[in-house]
Amino acid sequence: MAILVDERTRLVVQGLTGKEGQFHGFRNRDYGTNLVAGVTPGKGGTELDGVPIFNTMAEAVAATEANTAMAFVPPPFAADAIMEAAAAGVDLVVAITEGIPAHDEARVYNYITQTSQTRLLGPNCPGLMSPGKANVGIMPPEIAIPGRVGVVSRSGTLTYQAVHELTMLGIGQSSCIGIGGDPVPGTSFVDVLDLFQQDEETDAIVMIGEIGGDAEEQAADFIKAKVTKPVVSYIAGVTAPPGKKMGHAGAIISGNKGTASAKMEALAAVGATVLDDPTEIGTAIQSLLG
Repeated sequence: MAILVDERTRLVVQGLTGKEGQFHGFRNRDYGTNLVAGVTPGKGGTELDGVPIFNTMAEAVAATEANTAMAFVPPPFAADAIMEAAAAGVDLVVAITEGIPAHDEARVYNYITQTSQTRLLGPNCPGLMSPGKANVGIMPPEIAIPGRVGVVSRSGTLTYQAVHELTMLGIGQSSCIGIGGDPVPGTSFVDVLDLFQQDEETDAIVMIGEIGGDAEEQAADFIKAKVTKPVVSYIAGVTAPPGKKMGHAGAIISGNKGTASAKMEALAAVGATVLDDPTEIGTAIQSLLG
C-alpha cells in the first residue's frame, strides 16, 4: 500500500507543453505513472507525444477522469492554476513551482481548505513517489525501491538523501513525500504522519525537518498523541545563525524559536530517534526494524 499516489493515479500536468513540465511529466510517465492529460490555455485540441492538451482543468478532468494535478506554472499564475485544479475536483494538486508570493499561498490555502476536498502538496516541493507504483514530481526514481518505510521531508535534497541511504541498505520505501519549505504549505508534517500511521504497509517513518517555524514541534506533539510506529528524524540547520534566512522562505530563526536544537529536543522527548548526521538514517531504521 502507499499514500496519496499509486497505480490508480491519473495525472494531468498544468504546463505540460513547457520545458520543465514536459521533461518531468514524461519522466513520470516513463516510470509508470498514468499521465492522461496536459493543460495549457490556448493549446487545447492538440497533442504532445500522445497526451491530449486541454485549455482548462475542467475540460481535462471531464474528458480523462484525472484525479491528480501537477503544476509547472510560473509564479505569477501558479495560484490561479492551483485553485483551478481544486475547482475541477481533483483529489491532489502537487505544486512544484518555486517563488509563489506568500500572500498568494495564503489565498490558495484558504480557498482549498474552505471550498474543496482537494489536498495540496507544496508549493515549492519536489513532489512525491510511491516506489514501483507512481512518481509525481521531480524526485529521481532510480534512488528508490519499494518497501515499508515512509519518508517525509521539508527539504527536497534531503528527501533524496534519506531515500538513498535507505535504498543502499536494501530498505524499501512505501511512499516518499516532499512537503516543501515555504511559509504556507498545503500539507504539513502532521498530515503526512497521520497518513503513514494509518497505512498498514508502512512500518516506520523518516522525518526530515529544518530550522524555522514550529512544524516540527507540532509533529512532535502529534507523534506523542497518535503515532505508534518508530520515527527517525534529522533536523537541518544546526549551525544556522539566528535571524538569518537560510534557503527556504520558511527557514528563519527568531530568538530561540525555530532552532534546530529546539526541534531536536522536542522530537527526542516524544521518543523519536533524532540523528546528528543524515547519512545515519538507513542504519538507524535498520536497527529499529531489526
